[in-house]
Amino acid sequence: MKKKLMVGLLVLGVLIVGCSKEKEEKEVKKDPEKTEVQAEAEVEKKTYFTPFTGLEVEQKPKMRPVMVTINNHPQARPQSGLTSADLVYEMVAEGNITRLLAVFQSELPENIGPVRSARDYFVDLAKGLDAFYIAHGYSPEAQRMLSASVVDNINGMQYDGSLFQRSTDRVAPHNSYISEENVKLGFKKVGASLKMQKKVPFSFYESAEDVKIEKYISKVDIRYGVDEQFHNTYTFNEDNKLYERQSGGVVTKDLLNDESVQVANVLFFEVNQSTVDQKGRQSLDLTSGGNGYVFQAGQKLDVKWRNVDGVLVPYANNQPVKLVPGKSWIHLVPSNPGLAKAVTYEP
Repeated sequence: MKKKLMVGLLVLGVLIVGCSKEKEEKEVKKDPEKTEVQAEAEVEKKTYFTPFTGLEVEQKPKMRPVMVTINNHPQARPQSGLTSADLVYEMVAEGNITRLLAVFQSELPENIGPVRSARDYFVDLAKGLDAFYIAHGYSPEAQRMLSASVVDNINGMQYDGSLFQRSTDRVAPHNSYISEENVKLGFKKVGASLKMQKKVPFSFYESAEDVKIEKYISKVDIRYGVDEQFHNTYTFNEDNKLYERQSGGVVTKDLLNDESVQVANVLFFEVNQSTVDQKGRQSLDLTSGGNGYVFQAGQKLDVKWRNVDGVLVPYANNQPVKLVPGKSWIHLVPSNPGLAKAVTYEP
């Protein structure tokens, strides 16, 4: 009996060892193949970053930037689509009334506006970015440039009621809007390419944590003239490292989603500016460069801005200034009164 039991245990042991060995052989056979597949996947995986925000994305950014002139008159607020803009320029259009140039590349919102008229220096900025330019109306010089196809564009003067729709809750000229669908249709109507072709000369940190912290500046103010409606404030949030924007004491929100506009970088470039006609239209020198400030991660940096192949870029110590990944707002500030008087800040 004991002998049979011993034999049985021996056979069972052999079977267990055999099964274990067979399992190990299968695993050994599988492991190299699995490792090879994983290695190939790691090699194939690439990292892409959006050109205007420096944020990581899964697919290579291909969409050509779209620049839209957005009305900033108090009667045009709150605007639609601002939280989707990668970059926004703000500058004087006439008198001390500013307009916004919203640049969309990462995404197009479902509706954008109110859309307002073009100026020649708006067209220059669009050309520098090789952006598809959208406006409703134009100054005489801007009309000449757009008619000469200095940039691919569509204008509400030709497409009012078709590509551009009027809202019923506001009065003209504060009620012209264009939808995402009609932006894409506009590309087709004028035979413009949808693909981004020009490299943007912006550089970025990996994160806000890379910015050298010296002394936090919690609030930045910029005033265009004495009208409080064009007094903008940026308040820094140490938790998310973003600046929330206000105009005329009211938080800037997007009508589409009721979210506040928050940006990672606020830039101020001083430009030579003069009045060119009785309507108060302006001329801006966007080629000569000048002084500037960059606010990011709660810090202030004195910079010089340069025009690099049509794009305004901040420099410090003869090197391009890195931006914090995220959205940016660029103010063009008249040299009279200049940065020192127009821009104030406090800890």
